[in-house]
Amino acid sequence: MNNLLTLKYWFTLRPETLNPLASKIFIAALLALIVLSVLFLWLKTRKGLYRHLFRKLYNFSLSNALIGLLLLFFNYENAIFFSARFWLLLWLIIMIIWLLSILKDLKKIPSLKQKNSAEEIYKKYLP
Repeated sequence: MNNLLTLKYWFTLRPETLNPLASKIFIAALLALIVLSVLFLWLKTRKGLYRHLFRKLYNFSLSNALIGLLLLFFNYENAIFFSARFWLLLWLIIMIIWLLSILKDLKKIPSLKQKNSAEEIYKKYLP
């Protein structure tokens, strides 16, 4: 655990492979992303107010699953530059930023619901 806090661990260009526990956690996270992408694929085809959100979540989960599989492949093959740990750190930071932007869009949904209900009430009285 002390290795996680050193710069040598994160920025060495010839890292050793992941330990078995970390590999299992990484594979489980990738499988979860794949399952979520299938779920969001099904949900984004349904009509409703959340359709746009599910489309964004589908793109997020599928893209990150593919990138994760690529990083796992490079780690398995011990590629010199592409198996470096800073790619995992960069990938995690980008995932967090992407999720924050999706959550920002999630906060807009109640105002969209209110706008849609006001529009329906207005259209009710039109001929």
